[in-house]
Amino acid sequence: MYTYIDYIFVHISLLMLFIVTLPNLINLFHDIPRLNHFSKNGIISVFFCSTGSLAIRYLQTKHFPIGNLYESLMFLSWGFSLLYPILNIESQNGLSGAVLTPSAMLTHAFATPSLPQKMQQPTMLVPALQSQWLMTHVSTTSISYAILLCGSSLAIVLLSLFYGKVSSYSGVNLQYNSKYTKQNHSLIYFKNVLKQSNSKSFIYLLFFNSRKCQLINYLDKWTYKAISLGFSFLTVGILSGAVWANETWGSYWSWDPKETWALVTWLVYAIYLHTRIHRKWIGEGPAVAASMGFFLVWIRFLGVNLLGVGLHSYGWLV
Repeated sequence: MYTYIDYIFVHISLLMLFIVTLPNLINLFHDIPRLNHFSKNGIISVFFCSTGSLAIRYLQTKHFPIGNLYESLMFLSWGFSLLYPILNIESQNGLSGAVLTPSAMLTHAFATPSLPQKMQQPTMLVPALQSQWLMTHVSTTSISYAILLCGSSLAIVLLSLFYGKVSSYSGVNLQYNSKYTKQNHSLIYFKNVLKQSNSKSFIYLLFFNSRKCQLINYLDKWTYKAISLGFSFLTVGILSGAVWANETWGSYWSWDPKETWALVTWLVYAIYLHTRIHRKWIGEGPAVAASMGFFLVWIRFLGVNLLGVGLHSYGWLV
């Protein structure tokens, strides 16, 4: 009975993600109230279906549902659907949805049709994972992945703005507070663009580059907020993992491939935050560091597990 309900929840959420991904991309360029309302309701239904699926897993296995690769991917997809309404409360444009919805859809699609059916079945934890640290360590790192991937995705969009044509972003739906356009770094960027451009129409440049500056401010602001929060969760996850490793293996740090990539990921995001906070750098440099984190998170979360090497290989592949 539980398995059948879980199957329904998982596939309804996958279907809804496929349906709402395109409307969210359309909302990025055209503000259509009905389409926007439909997208929000669709993601809310995805969130409740994913929550129901995770709850059923908990009832079946009597442990937090992050014991293997399939469950961790579903938890990550759930995290994306949770971030969607949170970001939409703060922002009034479709950019967060255009980033989070495809991320949730691709993660969900990889977990459901791609992984073996045997892995998708609820199973008991292997002895090494039967610890009170499971929920603390794995849940905090999984939440950090969702938040960091969101921030890094925004950084990739930000980086594309620095190398893209001005007119390419003229249709983006912007509803920002005008105070963001008065920040010093956006004015400096705006003046540099005007100096370097050879366009005949100054008014054309004034309009489109001012919109581009507003979008840069928005992306820079939310990239920093997301990575700051995700970095905190990642730090807690690494520290709790070290304590758990000492209880299980007798060592806080073993230079396991997953631990090594966790350290590399942590250092890259630490560099971003250092340059962003203390050096007060903006522009391509911090955006490149944040963008690199996107690939590092996926290497640590998925790449190492698929290789099946190291001390963290159990419980992930069958």
